[in-house]
Amino acid sequence: MTDRIVLSDMTFQARHGVGSWEKVQLQRFEIDVELQLDLQPAALDDDLARTVDYGKVYATTRQIVESTTYNLIEALAEAICHELLGEFGPVREVVVRVRKPEVRLGGPLAYAAVEVRRRRST
Repeated sequence: MTDRIVLSDMTFQARHGVGSWEKVQLQRFEIDVELQLDLQPAALDDDLARTVDYGKVYATTRQIVESTTYNLIEALAEAICHELLGEFGPVREVVVRVRKPEVRLGGPLAYAAVEVRRRRST
């Protein structure tokens, strides 16, 4: 199965990190979500009910990113995967990338990132 729904470069302001300042100060987080599922039924019938509503995926992702504080972006990515697999039944696999562009590591750096891939257990 190679069908995928991709939401790329979602950007949210949130508080995630180990540093005490990161618990207080908002930072930008960039999130990509890839959902693997069979898109043919929806495509043949041109029917939203036979696929996954992008708006609901966006809203779920936003809720997780903005409403909870995690020390690690690994934990944030895991939470997003867990929720998307639980909420959207036809999804077989989820890939979540979390980028933290404002990370402070002592020198120039575009971003720190993690990528988490989770499959529905059969």
